[in-house]
Amino acid sequence: MSEIKERSIFIHVDVPGHEDLAEPLPDSFQFPTLQELGEDLVTVLDSLQVRYAIGFGEGAGANILARFALAHPTRAIGLILINCTGSSKSVMENFKSKFVNWKESLTQSAEGYLVFHKFGHQIVKDTNEDKDKVMADFLGRLKGTLNFKNVRMYVNAFLNRTDLPLKQYKGDVLLITGMNGSFANVVEKLHRDMEKKQVSLLKIEKAGDVLSETPIKVAHSILLFCKGQGLLTSVTLPGVERQRTFSGCSMDGENKRKFSRGMSMDDYDKPNLRRLSITTSEPANQPK
Repeated sequence: MSEIKERSIFIHVDVPGHEDLAEPLPDSFQFPTLQELGEDLVTVLDSLQVRYAIGFGEGAGANILARFALAHPTRAIGLILINCTGSSKSVMENFKSKFVNWKESLTQSAEGYLVFHKFGHQIVKDTNEDKDKVMADFLGRLKGTLNFKNVRMYVNAFLNRTDLPLKQYKGDVLLITGMNGSFANVVEKLHRDMEKKQVSLLKIEKAGDVLSETPIKVAHSILLFCKGQGLLTSVTLPGVERQRTFSGCSMDGENKRKFSRGMSMDDYDKPNLRRLSITTSEPANQPK
């Protein structure tokens, strides 16, 4: 991901009460639905003066980003969704949620639910030390920097989600899941329900949590998807020699960039970080 990160700007969004060391949300707080969260994400882009973006999310976050794209299709030029579910909660989820004892501290039953959701049901069959460390880090974060009362509200919002009509979205979508993951079947169902010209499905074998277990495959698929949108043109695929410069000339027309002879593709791809500065004293409506 290093070359992708050098040429991209990632805007990370915390749902209410999920920033590190957050205070408990008041009992009177009405936690937003996934639909409300998705529709309101456009305010983040508006605040940062970002015209459009590629959505990249996992689990409940992927579901929220899909709802954002449906509500604001001109602001989402594509979606990369990991373990995204298209239907409302299943009978199995209903069954499992009844065994989660939602108290102020993280109980053993809650741990089991969240680990299953994150890593897949076959996690107990794998003795890989790296995976054990990842699981320990995940649980340590839940017990440490995150406020579990607020996590409970988010999980409840996820369990009470409505169906996701993602097939109505006309942009390109990349669905990613691990074959050992707890949501592999529902991701496959979402893929079956969509137009095949707009959606691709990557199923990774012998993986539950694809981000931690197969990062190279995920990064490769992200790069291919972005190249399909005309982005990250200076990042080469493995085994492909980098074309360092354009042969020269310019493109005319409104909103087209003009390239000088010898301009490197690296320079063309690198984002203008100052444009997204939110610490400047200039007026908020002044383009950076």
